[in-house]
Amino acid sequence: MSTLSIVGINWGDEGKGRMVDLLAQDYDIVVRYQGGGNAGHTVINQYGKFALHLLPSGIFHKNIVNILGNGVALDPENLLKEIEAVKAQDVRVTPYNLKISERCSLLLPWHRDMDGYEEERLGAHKYGSTRQGIAPFYSDKYRKKTVMAGELFYPDHLREHLDELLEWKNVTLEKVYDKNGYTVEQLNQWIETYCDPLKPFITDTTDFLIKAQKDGKNILFESQLGTLRDLDYGIYPYTTSSNTLARYGPIGSGLPSMKTDRIIGVVKAYSTCVGEGPFVGEMSGEDADRLREAGSEYGAKTGRARRVAPLDLVATKYGVQIQGASEIALTKLDILSYMEKIPVITGYRIDGQITDRFPFTVLLEKAEPVISYVKGFHCDISQIREYDHLPQAARDYINLIEETLEVPVTYISVGPARESIIRKQA
Repeated sequence: MSTLSIVGINWGDEGKGRMVDLLAQDYDIVVRYQGGGNAGHTVINQYGKFALHLLPSGIFHKNIVNILGNGVALDPENLLKEIEAVKAQDVRVTPYNLKISERCSLLLPWHRDMDGYEEERLGAHKYGSTRQGIAPFYSDKYRKKTVMAGELFYPDHLREHLDELLEWKNVTLEKVYDKNGYTVEQLNQWIETYCDPLKPFITDTTDFLIKAQKDGKNILFESQLGTLRDLDYGIYPYTTSSNTLARYGPIGSGLPSMKTDRIIGVVKAYSTCVGEGPFVGEMSGEDADRLREAGSEYGAKTGRARRVAPLDLVATKYGVQIQGASEIALTKLDILSYMEKIPVITGYRIDGQITDRFPFTVLLEKAEPVISYVKGFHCDISQIREYDHLPQAARDYINLIEETLEVPVTYISVGPARESIIRKQA
């Protein structure tokens, strides 16, 4: 048995989905263990181009079991739409290859509403939420005010539980946000329309993983977003509301006793960020527009233009350390081919002092980037499949990354398709 965790090192949008899609062929089980429908994993393969928000990226491989673990914010409405979208492209989705933990909590209709209401209330101080209900969901989960997927099989209990939650939640909607509450009839209709069709997929995934472990099955953990969006170790409060770290993988998957053998940290060859919060070295004007267009940097979930910056080695080294990454998958190196010289952030200047240590969030607001430049490779590398065939300038860029992060780059993505990859020896 072997286990692998694929995690984001920075702000998210690093290319985790394409790496899971690539490496899943060596695994029996792929598990999403946290987050919800608030971010997208873009995958391009023989079936087409997909932006997955809830489905694990292993869904395109036959004979792989995909699990939505107990740590996931289960949005029934969006998950059903996603299942139908991939099935329309001839991708098989059945209770055999998709299993939902009975301990997943349901993202209820009011969670998405409250997410939007709170962003509106905050105004200029908003967090930049995707408004998919994630923060209200996790807040309610930790207040023990959510419904577990397994409760769908116990209608009398479910009805009583929903009545209790409805009475409590309507107070918040009506008194705090001055909005209309929900009725029992609306909730019943929502359950019937969006939850009941998912019941065949809901099961005891902990028992399934215990058996898989005994049978020596190989398991891949797929995270959402990146280190800097982690609730505890990210740029709080401009984070997501779950833990994006590899060490949370077994907990959010359903079998906390599992160990992670290998952790691949995914790093984009330049920096991008969706949402609010400090972003040292953010580019603007024509330089930003050109990089954004070259990399098609628009959010997979929201379509929002991503903020862009040079590769930030200060933030990236912090992300590697926090994740405990043993190797790096470097994505979108081909996008930099138009640059005569490639900017890299190697330090921060804070109150006149230069540091290579990622600081507490408050200090990020006044951090200025210390930028170095690497000679550009200025040629198309998208068809290269051997590391030694890369131009020397590209290899110099990779060497700088390895030396700074003190971990090897083992995968280099030179295009969005599954096969557009260079495998490099550690």
